[in-house]
Amino acid sequence: MTKKITVNTIKKYKESGEKFSVLTAYDYSTAKYIDEAGIDAVLIGDSLAMTALGYETTHCVGMEEMLIFTKAVARGVSHAMVVTDMPFLSYHTDIASAVNNCGLMIKNGANAVKIEGYSDYILDVIKRLTQSGIPVMGHLGFTPQFLNTLGGYKIQGKTPEAVEEILNQAKALEKAGVFSIVLEMVPESGAKHITENLTVPTISCGAGRYCDAQVLVCDDVFGKFSDFKPKFARKYCDMKSLILECAKKYNDDVKSGRFPSDDEVF
Repeated sequence: MTKKITVNTIKKYKESGEKFSVLTAYDYSTAKYIDEAGIDAVLIGDSLAMTALGYETTHCVGMEEMLIFTKAVARGVSHAMVVTDMPFLSYHTDIASAVNNCGLMIKNGANAVKIEGYSDYILDVIKRLTQSGIPVMGHLGFTPQFLNTLGGYKIQGKTPEAVEEILNQAKALEKAGVFSIVLEMVPESGAKHITENLTVPTISCGAGRYCDAQVLVCDDVFGKFSDFKPKFARKYCDMKSLILECAKKYNDDVKSGRFPSDDEVF
């Protein structure tokens, strides 16, 4: 039996220079297939707000919804680490509620949580979470939950000074206890510099080739979500066309009487 991926596994990947993979999932069967494929970590990303629920931004999804998806994904995974995105305002108001909300994710199948951003308060939250036995993945660079204060979907760390600022934030997160850090929409050279100066692994989400890992949204990888495609995503198949083709064939067979056949009735 393949061993479960843990924070210690992730740490060893960094120490040995071995790359690892992260992919989102939002339902039981997708999570099961991703796990069977050998993906190292499955992220229940708040990107499900758009891909699974049809919202415009990640701000719209809440704890109740994230818990439902976390339970479903966790049931399908036996090998990969399961990480849940903490939704907007679920850890921002006070440390007690942050610990309680993150603890609910762990109780319901997550092995770790991911929280966005950097501030003295966020550092205190990370410290309290790790002291409470809750592993934390950080997230710097472009942080979708701060979309309105960042002024849109903008690349972060475009100057040497900005890269150093992100690095300093990353070091502070590292000191607070995170086991890894997502770098989103950071120029490759800057992400490389940050990665080389941390002891915890970095996970690239549009941050180039030199991070310790890569993460993408499964609907982008599978070609299922078609409202928009990030520049940094790669489509490995065209599920949209496959689903359309299958649904049309089914529709035709029902209306023509070809379905069900003799083999498909009692």
